[in-house]
Amino acid sequence: MSQGYLSFVLHSHLPYVLSHGRWPHGTDWLCEAAAETYLPILRVIGELIDEGLQPKLTIGLSPVLCEQLADRQFKEEFVVYLNQKIAAAQHDSEEFAKYDQTDMLVNSHHWEAFYSKTLDRFNNIGQDILFEFRKLQDRGYLEIITCGATHGYFPLLSRDESLQAQTKAAVKNYEKHFGCKPHGMWLPECAYRPRYEWTPPVPINGAQESYLRKGADEFLSENGIDYFIVDSVLLKGGKSVGVYIDRFDALKLLWGEFSRQYAPREEEADKTPREAYLVTSCSEGKKPTAIFARDPETGLLVWSGEHGYPGDGNYLDFHKKRFPGGLRYWAVTSPKSDLADKIEYHYETALERIEENATHFVDTATELLTADFAEKDRPGILVAPYDAELFGHWWYEGPLFLKETLKQACLSSKIDLTFLSEDLERRKPDRVISIPEGSWGQGNHHYIWLNKHTEWTWKHIYKCEAKMCELAAYWQANKDKHDDDLEEILKQLARELMLMCASDWQFLISTFAARDYAELRLSEHYEDFQRIAEIADKKIAGAMIREGERQFLRDCQERDVLFPELDLDWFAGVEYPA
Repeated sequence: MSQGYLSFVLHSHLPYVLSHGRWPHGTDWLCEAAAETYLPILRVIGELIDEGLQPKLTIGLSPVLCEQLADRQFKEEFVVYLNQKIAAAQHDSEEFAKYDQTDMLVNSHHWEAFYSKTLDRFNNIGQDILFEFRKLQDRGYLEIITCGATHGYFPLLSRDESLQAQTKAAVKNYEKHFGCKPHGMWLPECAYRPRYEWTPPVPINGAQESYLRKGADEFLSENGIDYFIVDSVLLKGGKSVGVYIDRFDALKLLWGEFSRQYAPREEEADKTPREAYLVTSCSEGKKPTAIFARDPETGLLVWSGEHGYPGDGNYLDFHKKRFPGGLRYWAVTSPKSDLADKIEYHYETALERIEENATHFVDTATELLTADFAEKDRPGILVAPYDAELFGHWWYEGPLFLKETLKQACLSSKIDLTFLSEDLERRKPDRVISIPEGSWGQGNHHYIWLNKHTEWTWKHIYKCEAKMCELAAYWQANKDKHDDDLEEILKQLARELMLMCASDWQFLISTFAARDYAELRLSEHYEDFQRIAEIADKKIAGAMIREGERQFLRDCQERDVLFPELDLDWFAGVEYPA
């Protein structure tokens, strides 16, 4: 019998960037992730299958990412992007040859081959990345889970209708792209909220009164979602170790301000991340939702650029790039090295580190699971969730590490790989618990998404949430009195609200990763929402809509074109009110 089960879970997500800039912020983000993460993951899973192995990887694809990968505009942009990278490598090769920079020339040839093969692979799959993921799921090699539709931060959204829309849109979108219903959902930022009387952190239309909000688990249960993933500290208490703080210096400064208010919960010894539990935050007989907890022991081994595998000095450095072209030619050297001290990268040397790192990870997971088995005499589970973009984008060699890790786990005589839905069926948890509000950020609270730099964003989001629900409720009550024109206006209004609600904007502001871009994007969606709402009000009042206003609406519909399956009923009222 297996000593335990390992579940690797990758969460793939990018905000909606199509038609919203290219470089340095915009569509290039999507193209980078497709070239460096999504296609390499598909490649290594295919290679494992060709070796006769059963990799069993769980991967989350956010609905907003799915919409972009399926969009013709992305496919055209991606081909252009890859050809630009090939040309950049060729340009660099000419210069390196001219100046007799032998090692750099080897690297530029590597990049030319990498992007040329990526272009060939993209064309060979009919430019359909999503369909490749779907085929692997249909064949039993992947389990694809969903996420909040636009990655809205559930605990801070003010309306239950918003969580309802984020969840229902996710399920509908999943069915459209993958032909079945999702079993699991990755809550954006692993951020959970229970049902309770909530006071908004900023006023809503001038008021700041408490009111009852439903728990995030309730919306998942109502829409057939079987499980979600939480940080282990939300499950059992103890000291929180955030997943982002090593990567962004700005978060260390923010954490310095909030850490004085943080007191770790006392650990609950009777709970363990080696088991699945059921969670419910209401007393109305609603079906509980299962939770799996992130393993704390193995997390930093992969997450941390300072203490984990990606910090190995032989791996490719993410930050130092050569311009024009933006290609990377230098090694990490050491986590403390500044850009001027980076040494030249050697791909073959980096490859030599993969097997050792993967072996260490699998050995660590095996030790934890066998120790748990010895204590309980039943196999436990170790859940290893990460942002997918870490593998390939942030850590270039990451997909090769993933391949070797999955391969060693497949060949292990002590542990087995598993999908989370498969483990849920095997384990059949029956212990119902409550967990507190929180995320997987340092301290498990919301300071990354709600702080002095981002407070203004929630004021605007709350105002638009209220207006959206008001107009949707009017539309629902007066469907027979209006033509389809109002419905289309309100659907575009809902798209702008959902895009405004993406947690990415607060994250990018707080980390200073792309602060100007994030502030501009949220502001633009807010301004577009306001103008479309004015058009809707005029339509309801029977006033004439000017041609310029109609052209503005058409432009918004052509630019922000996601979620054609959107339903205004989701915003008109809560299906099962608290």
